[in-house]
Amino acid sequence: VQLQASGGGLVQAGGSVRLSCTISGSFRRIATWAWYRQVPGKEREMVARLTDVGDQDYAASVKDRFTISRDSSKSTVDLHMDNLKPEDTAVYYCRVIGFLVGKGWSDGRSFNSWGQGTQVTVSS
Repeated sequence: VQLQASGGGLVQAGGSVRLSCTISGSFRRIATWAWYRQVPGKEREMVARLTDVGDQDYAASVKDRFTISRDSSKSTVDLHMDNLKPEDTAVYYCRVIGFLVGKGWSDGRSFNSWGQGTQVTVSS
């Protein structure tokens, strides 16, 4: 399973950006989609997470500004970021946790895949 992230770039404070992550490969199902971010010298942190039953949670610093969503037909997961702040500047990574195909189309071995990261820079 491979992930390809896109949509980063330079944006002014208060602006909006949408990141998109496309999933390819063969798998049975995705259990969790998530976006993380990382700045130099700091640990990677979870920004938003969405489960297959629809549960969502967000980092406190982005709640009410960021929204995670998925399009199963296109195998994509998006992160809509509004009212961006300079402290949102980071490399953003998508991540999925799911299951490969097992016998009789049951859940097989689990997998945990990361995208390559996309830079978001917010200018003040």
